[in-house]
Amino acid sequence: MKKTIAIFALFFAYSLNAQVTIKQATDDNDLKLSTLPYYNFGKGIGLTSPDSLFQLNIRFRMQNRVTYIENEDEKPAYDGQIRRLRLRFDGYVGNPKFLYAIQLSFSPGDVGEVIPGENINIIRDAVVFYRPNKSWNISFGQTKLPGNRQRVNSSGGLQLTDRSINNARFTIDRDFGFQVHNLNEFKDKFSYNLKGAVSTGEGRNVTGKADDGVAVTGKAEIFPFGAFQKDGTYFEGDVLREPKPKLMLSGAFQQNNHAKRTQGQLGSDLFEARTMKSVMLDAMLKYNGWAAMTSYMSRTTNENAVTFNPDDATNFNYAYIGSGFDYQLSYVFPSNYEIIGRYSTQKVGDDIMLLAPDQKQYSLGVTKYIWEHTFKIQTELTFDNLNYHEGSTKNNWYLRFQVEIGI
Repeated sequence: MKKTIAIFALFFAYSLNAQVTIKQATDDNDLKLSTLPYYNFGKGIGLTSPDSLFQLNIRFRMQNRVTYIENEDEKPAYDGQIRRLRLRFDGYVGNPKFLYAIQLSFSPGDVGEVIPGENINIIRDAVVFYRPNKSWNISFGQTKLPGNRQRVNSSGGLQLTDRSINNARFTIDRDFGFQVHNLNEFKDKFSYNLKGAVSTGEGRNVTGKADDGVAVTGKAEIFPFGAFQKDGTYFEGDVLREPKPKLMLSGAFQQNNHAKRTQGQLGSDLFEARTMKSVMLDAMLKYNGWAAMTSYMSRTTNENAVTFNPDDATNFNYAYIGSGFDYQLSYVFPSNYEIIGRYSTQKVGDDIMLLAPDQKQYSLGVTKYIWEHTFKIQTELTFDNLNYHEGSTKNNWYLRFQVEIGI
């Protein structure tokens, strides 16, 4: 085990000694689309037609990682993979008020296994916008819903290599529908955003599952001391070293009527539909390299969360209900090294306490930002403690090295 940790440490140290000099483009061709938040230090490759009636921005990003895993009662294992490989296109057609955004995914973890009769999950976002002015965004298509902070953030804007266990269980993710966002952000005075969505509730790339239920989502964001630099709520860590304290408080609620999957927009199919209610509360504070975040997420159902196969009572599935808290603290040194710690706790709902464990997760990470979040090297050590209802426990942990790069 000591040898394994030493190999990771040497590899990380060697990588960080590489000297990389990158100039930032002065032309800002980025389109601020609140329905499709993302982090970009660079602005990709931009093309505009001579008559200015068409604009196309092209971007990519990639995450490569290797992980050493030790799960209790299992043999240690190594896992190397392309965790994410994304292409994104955005721009406008005819008039800058009419915009579009497309994001495609190609890594195995994004696309998932090919299942007969199921759609392939290459399309992540395909959405059109009407933006009459800087305060309003109206969208139609498939994209992220205005949910919890960590899900709304791009995975490329994370400090650690993955989102928390609570995000994995309680997020509301992407869906197809209409969204309206009212944005009121100002540099150094009280600001707020209001966001709403009406969507199918079935998740992304779903066809052939029409029903009479829809998902309704609403969210409010408050900035008591004004907006963060460069949309700083959409990436973790204070890589910009805010000269004044900046705080965001947000709350979101969704009711997903007649949901057919174990996590609403995500998960495997239930044997019976359930109406699910989700609550998501977040706080983020940044100042002079320090960043603190905390969140609360929960999901409940209108009926018992467990559903049974009508043809075989021994075959069942359940909606994942319960609640959890995340706490995260970090500091970015002037050298652009960062230390991050996160603690998460999760408690499952009473209906499923015999079927799923309560969980605690402890993570410690070190990141070197070479080109802010767009080019960074990350290491992470995570420990998971699972507590089962009958009194047994299970302890798992992993050590991971990851490189993120994009334009």
